[in-house]
Amino acid sequence: MFRLFAAFVGLSPCGIKAIFTGLLLALLASGSVQAGSSSLSLTMAIQQALAANPDLQSFQFKAQVLNSQLASARLRPAYALGIELENVAGSGEFNGFDQADITVSLSSTLELGGKRDARIAVAQRSRSHFDTQRELQSLSLLGEVTRRYIAVLSAQQQLALANSAERLAKETVNEVRKRTQAGASPKAELRRAEAAAAQAHLSVYAQQQQLRYLKIALAALWGANEAGFDTVTGDLYSFGEDASFEALFSRLASNPAIQVYTAEQRLKEAELTLAKTAASADINWSLGIKHMQASDDTAVVAGFTVPLFAGSRSSAALSSATAASQAVAARKTAALLKLRTQLFAAFNQRQQAIHIAGDLRKDIVPALQAALQETQQAYQRGRYGYIDYVSAQQELLTAQRRLIAAASTALRYGADIEQLTAQPLTASHYLSATTSAGPELTEKQP
Repeated sequence: MFRLFAAFVGLSPCGIKAIFTGLLLALLASGSVQAGSSSLSLTMAIQQALAANPDLQSFQFKAQVLNSQLASARLRPAYALGIELENVAGSGEFNGFDQADITVSLSSTLELGGKRDARIAVAQRSRSHFDTQRELQSLSLLGEVTRRYIAVLSAQQQLALANSAERLAKETVNEVRKRTQAGASPKAELRRAEAAAAQAHLSVYAQQQQLRYLKIALAALWGANEAGFDTVTGDLYSFGEDASFEALFSRLASNPAIQVYTAEQRLKEAELTLAKTAASADINWSLGIKHMQASDDTAVVAGFTVPLFAGSRSSAALSSATAASQAVAARKTAALLKLRTQLFAAFNQRQQAIHIAGDLRKDIVPALQAALQETQQAYQRGRYGYIDYVSAQQELLTAQRRLIAAASTALRYGADIEQLTAQPLTASHYLSATTSAGPELTEKQP
């Protein structure tokens, strides 16, 4: 998988591992490309996003710019060919070109103080800083792909639940109609049941539209105008075992959001070194041959120039580069503290969501499903009224929705944690390869 990502973003396998290789791949996806083109796995979504995301595409042009800058930095000072004419177009015997002296010279600059090496180092650090920024953008993209994928997976579950609710509402209409025809219930209850069934149908329509929007939003990450798939695969209720917060915090240094400061600090250090080389004045030299027309003699001419007070003139640039380097170090410390706060919030919210989802799925939903079955049987026998029957349905429906929401929240915060740490939460996320079934109001397990 590391090599697969590397093929798309041009980074080494180790570099890709540092930018979110986990991404809940086995937690949400089957880990292999689905046979049907209408089914999308998270793996496939990530591949398409890395290959065609418009934001990532722009990085290749910036890379070309930096490569050209590095090639320019490696160049040595250029040579210059000079031609100088003397004693021409004057007065008297210097009228015309008979007394002209012609000098042909070659000149260049001798760089001192390691300027070329320092210039190359700045260009190389700029490229390293760019690579880290690209990893950060890739990490952000993969995190967004995962979150939108989870949203689609959750919407599918919500639609399945809405379909189940509509079927149950229609069954309720049939039950109430039987009682109404038998004279055991007033016609008003039948009208209420029919209205509830119509509202359940509207809920299905609303969920269908929401799912369609979320699918298009996911496909937009690889530049598509339409989804191009019908469903996404994955288990919404598989969370795995999390590492401790201390272990997660120790991984923050792997986040490109922190590494980008490290790369920037190295760039500033290289710029500081380059600024220091300005204290060493360069020597401009020239060497040529002079031909004197009057005597028809030739002579070698040579010269050099050295700027004065180069050290004092470079002091301002040196101070600026030093301050810039120190400022990056301060921003890095602040960013690490901010990320720690975000990680702590995501960790706690995820644990809370997992706890809620566990209680709902293990205890609350099964109890309400059993209660609904008993209430339905009692209603059919005339022991419970319509309000009792509908209340039991609504309580179960509310719990099912809370379960889907809690599971989605847990997965989203898991994706946030993986983006913050740039590593998968735990190896157990690679063990699940099942697809969760849609919730049914009459089942004991969602």
